[in-house]
Amino acid sequence: MPDVADSDAGDVRERRTEPVGLVLHAVTGLRQIVPAVIAAAFVLRDEGRWLLAVIPLALLMLAVTLAVAWLQWRRLTYRVGAEDIRVESGVLSRAARSVPYDRIQDVSLEQGPLARLFGLVEVRFETGAGGKDELTLSFLREAEGERLREVVRARRDAESISGESTSGESRQEETAGAAAPLFSMGPRRIFVFGLFEFSLAVVAVVAGAAQQFDFLLPFDLWDFDQWEERLAGPGSWLSGLGPTAQIVGGALAVASLVALGIATGLVRTVLREWGFVLERTAKGFRRRRGLLTRTDVVMPVHRVQALKFRTGLIRRRFGWHGLKFVSLAQDAGAASHDVAPFARWNELAPIVQAAGFAMPTEQLDWHRASVRYRFDSALLAGALAAAVALAVFPSLSASGAASPLLALVPLALGGALAAWQWVLWRFERHAIDDTWLYSRRGWLAPRTDVASRVKLHSAEIAQGPIARRRGYAALHLGLAGGKLEIVGIPLARARALREAILDSICARDFSQLG
Repeated sequence: MPDVADSDAGDVRERRTEPVGLVLHAVTGLRQIVPAVIAAAFVLRDEGRWLLAVIPLALLMLAVTLAVAWLQWRRLTYRVGAEDIRVESGVLSRAARSVPYDRIQDVSLEQGPLARLFGLVEVRFETGAGGKDELTLSFLREAEGERLREVVRARRDAESISGESTSGESRQEETAGAAAPLFSMGPRRIFVFGLFEFSLAVVAVVAGAAQQFDFLLPFDLWDFDQWEERLAGPGSWLSGLGPTAQIVGGALAVASLVALGIATGLVRTVLREWGFVLERTAKGFRRRRGLLTRTDVVMPVHRVQALKFRTGLIRRRFGWHGLKFVSLAQDAGAASHDVAPFARWNELAPIVQAAGFAMPTEQLDWHRASVRYRFDSALLAGALAAAVALAVFPSLSASGAASPLLALVPLALGGALAAWQWVLWRFERHAIDDTWLYSRRGWLAPRTDVASRVKLHSAEIAQGPIARRRGYAALHLGLAGGKLEIVGIPLARARALREAILDSICARDFSQLG
């Protein structure tokens, strides 16, 4: 396998991905074939010998899948040039894509369970465009993936790599040996983390699967009359035990859903976070995690645009917090990189320091939003609730089907929303010092953002018709890879913040930034 020196010597030969990767592509194709085969078998289940036609049909579909995968592999080539990476692909129509090194924000390696078995990786070149615009090579040997990552970083950062003649495996060992661990999560912490990741997504998945494959069931799943008939016998004993037993039965049903949500969150967390390690290397922050699908991501320090501190109402009571880095590159489809998803507050300080940022403290000069802004928000919530109540009351009185007192429900909800504005006024604050801008929002799920004044791209003041008359505004700040806004602050404060931020941006020579 060629090393980094080959590329420096002008080796721009076209290369292909690993042939053994065809096995993984075939398995992916099988995922699409199996549902079709099951559906065909179900349709032909009463046709006798025609049922045997499913076997050659499945084999034919598998052969076609393998043939297409082989043609795609044969026609896909990549070239590591002096200024860019070029990938050509396509069977019937050819497509060529060239990505300059300075456009690549990050290079990550991903291994699924089968890829790990064959020693292969999927190399993802993050360009900051997101979605389908990202460049991916699958599948390469681990050593080749490491080699490509080192070549891209060296070219992108204009570093000399002429003296690096070691193999990919040796380079990986050197990088790991030079790494300084900043944060890690063992099995016990991951288990505790999973208990806080309550999710009922599995309920939606099961309901969706039942709707898609209801033809496989012996009865109509969505016919509630049939459900009533089926439960009339077995469930009649419960209705005969009185309201107390029915309440107990309902509580057990709710407890079952809660247990299902906890189990789902626990499984998802273990699969995603297993073996979580964050290290500080010479190239930046290196994060590895995953049980079935193992990801290896390295993000340069100078590409960290902002910090996101996150927690929850219950998590905060137990002292747990999360930290994310905002950058142009994406992290498994998310806009920010998880660097410490479940940590104590004091464990975040070394990570923040290594990133060159500052921790938010209570000693800062915190400012709240305008009282007028929160009063107007509460007044609008109350007015909307009153309008709904006035619209509902006549219909309830005329029909007689329900008590007119139900019209008080929107009023009560409006009162709660109005009171919520006071809670938000107490907890939502912002601060600024000579280097950093801080924004804190939320009570149920508190979140604090820390951005560098220099790395902000723009500062815009926005006012609606009410805000113009009442003298407050929203400050929208442009940030690479994310967004930051401070809402409902006095207009004079918004202008002062904007001037301070623009002064910081204009005073910095960005040609000297890494």
